[in-house]
Amino acid sequence: MTEPDNLVLALLRDMRVEMKDMRAMMATKSDFDDLRSDIKRNFADVRSEMKSLAADVASDMLALEKRLSEQIVSLRRAVMEYHSSAIGHGILLSEFEERLRKVEQRLDMPPPETH
Repeated sequence: MTEPDNLVLALLRDMRVEMKDMRAMMATKSDFDDLRSDIKRNFADVRSEMKSLAADVASDMLALEKRLSEQIVSLRRAVMEYHSSAIGHGILLSEFEERLRKVEQRLDMPPPETH
């Protein structure tokens, strides 16, 4: 009858070794706390970068709007000059201004500044 006891004892010893190996591979609370702090730190870094990127985009958009506005003013000036030279040929300024206003409204642009 000693043989089954030895078999059970041998199986228990094998299980103990396997459990020891499994415990060595298992994560501890400390591991999860470290992981959580790493995630929080990375999240804060990403949030900071997003705010910086948003500020850069806003700045670029303002610069683009200013350049576009300047180009429209320049275009309007060129149209006015063209009209002045072509008025003798029957081209009416009101037609140009009406079309320009429609384009500006369609693009949702503010009226140009006059200098």
